[in-house]
Amino acid sequence: MNYNFDEIIDRNGTDSVKWDGVEGRWGRKDLIPMWVADMDFRTAPFVIAALKKRLEHEVLGYTFACKKWAESIVGWLRTRHGWTVRPEMLTFTPGIVRGLAFAIHCFTQKGDKAMVMPPVYHPFFLVTQKNEREAVFSPLVLKDGQYQIDFARFRQDVQGCKLLVLSNPHNPGGRVWTKEELTQIADICHESGTLVISDEIHADLTLPPYKHSTFALISEKARMNSLVFMSPSKAFNMPGLASSYVIIENEELRHRFHTYMEASEFNEGHLFAYLSVAAAYSHGTEWLDQVLAYIKENVDFTESYLKEHIPAIRMIRPQASYLIFLDCRELGLNQEELNRLFVEEAHLALNDGATFGKEGEGFMRLNIACPRAILERALKQLEQAVNRNV
Repeated sequence: MNYNFDEIIDRNGTDSVKWDGVEGRWGRKDLIPMWVADMDFRTAPFVIAALKKRLEHEVLGYTFACKKWAESIVGWLRTRHGWTVRPEMLTFTPGIVRGLAFAIHCFTQKGDKAMVMPPVYHPFFLVTQKNEREAVFSPLVLKDGQYQIDFARFRQDVQGCKLLVLSNPHNPGGRVWTKEELTQIADICHESGTLVISDEIHADLTLPPYKHSTFALISEKARMNSLVFMSPSKAFNMPGLASSYVIIENEELRHRFHTYMEASEFNEGHLFAYLSVAAAYSHGTEWLDQVLAYIKENVDFTESYLKEHIPAIRMIRPQASYLIFLDCRELGLNQEELNRLFVEEAHLALNDGATFGKEGEGFMRLNIACPRAILERALKQLEQAVNRNV
């Protein structure tokens, strides 16, 4: 089947954070929303079909995880990522950010240190700080158009940290970490006694020819010293269902985390949280391959457009995900002026790069998971705004 990702779908009036949240955040309605990390494509049709079929039975009583939930995850991890896991290694979590918060509570105490590598997805350090832990920042280095890890600094910064929260692949830079880089992370964290929390929500959005490396498969040290969080929510466009899971190979860590989750029933999902995962992983290969091809074309289109029409704005080409970190520093604007350019002149709603840490100043994050026509219109508006103001 060929899926149509050029279709423009009106999401206004659906309580969409991305669309209906624009007015509350920016005080205006005339912006093209290209911020929140969900897609403007239809949610994968086999997921919708599974939910509709269940609704034909008009009793929505208490339910437990369907057998297909664990089976589909085990099958997907084996075929897509080469990872053989057993059902008992899985723990349901109602979203990865919530899962991170649960891990912080389970494995640390107030005042403990957790390390992040900015610029990085802001809930990593916000959740840490709001839960009264100390966020330790070990910045990435932008080199040759991609983010790199300064391992000398990493080794120094991680000392005394109970946790490392790793964005794998990286958000907002879209970097797919190599096996060699992940091996160094695993070795250093093993030496320092730092547990690795690997957020792999963008793993299934790795763009060819790059290959995602699951942290737990890197080495024995990585396998025994990590929690790997995954979810089909980004890849199949269903984050509103709040369904993710964590895989823990280390039996002692798994028992500790599962006991913590079970004590407050945090590991209990709702009916559709289970059904949607089973549907996505059971039927999703062809759809995902096609959406990845479309996203890659959008990446190519964006890169070509910027080089030809807005050369002062450079993009960090993502190796995974539909998020592009735009390097706007050559425009010579401070962050307030940069935001004004995008909002008031270009009429675009993007994520302010500074929200990912001070290392993101001078950058904006662009979501290109939309029909090509919308992307082209947005870039045209940005071109006109830059020409008028810079």
